[in-house]
Order: sequence, then C-alpha cells, then structure tokens
Amino acid sequence: MTRLTVLQGQFRVSAGPRVELSTVLGSCVATCLFDPDAEVGGMNHFLLPEPPASHARDEVDVHYGVYLMEMLINEMLANGARKERLRAHLYGGANIRSGMAQIGTSNANFARGFLDRERIELVREDLGGVSARRVDFRPASGMVRCRTVASTEAPDIKPQPQTRTAQHRGEVELF
Repeated sequence: MTRLTVLQGQFRVSAGPRVELSTVLGSCVATCLFDPDAEVGGMNHFLLPEPPASHARDEVDVHYGVYLMEMLINEMLANGARKERLRAHLYGGANIRSGMAQIGTSNANFARGFLDRERIELVREDLGGVSARRVDFRPASGMVRCRTVASTEAPDIKPQPQTRTAQHRGEVELF
C-alpha cells in the first residue's frame, strides 16, 4: 500500500487500488470524494471555508474550502469521474480550543452546504466535537477509516501565504 499524506491546503486524486490518502484534522475539514464506477477518488484538507470579502478576486488561496472543493472536483473529472456519480465523506471540523472562534463548526457547515448545492451525495460524516481525527481513505474503493487522536497531533492553523493568480495556477471551473 502506498500512503500519501494530504496536508493543509492540499488535495490529491488517485485511481490506484493500492493507494491510501491520509491526513490529521483538528478544526480543518477533509472531503473524501469518489466515483464508484470510475474507481477514482480524492481528498482535500482545508483550513477555512471562504476568503473574506476583501480578498482579491483574481487570487486562488488554497487554504479555503471554496477553492479546494472546486479544484478537487475538477481534477477528478479530468481523471474520468462524472459529477453525477460522485459520493462524499466529510471529516474534521472539531472545535478543539475552547474560548476561540468556532472555526470547526464554520468549516463543517460550509462543506455540508457545498455538497448540498452541488447535489453530491454525502455518504458519511464525522464532524464537530472537540477531538482531532486521523483519516485514511482508499480513493479507488471509497473506503474510509476515521479515528480520534490526541488533539496535539492535529496541525496548528497557520496558513502560509500561498495565494496564486488564477491564470498562473490553472483553470478552476466553478459549478
């Protein structure tokens, strides 16, 4: 089995039957998408739902779910998936640090709403609470293992500036 780690602000797509995508989440959310007929799937890991209104429109910041969801879907379509067959799992969205903004809740609500708007079936979710999670996803089959881990294992939310202008990043097709 080849294990590929999906870090904050990343997504990966694979059709390999011996590939497993893994991540550890705190308040971040990971979306695991798969097309059971094409046997292709992918995972993203986003820190925040959407950029603030002051964010430049021509920049794609991969820390935001609104971009990573579209990038994941587009890459899956490029690898043979069909949007009407996509199935999803959602994980993470914990509110680990008390007294702080409910970032995990915002991320979870965004992810559910996005799937609903895009008419992508949500097969399973493990969102919210106060515990970090480790997610292992086999993209070709859609199988997922999610388990809680010590909150110290969750990555800190420290988005590094990785904005790119849309023309240099590639095309992002918004549905």
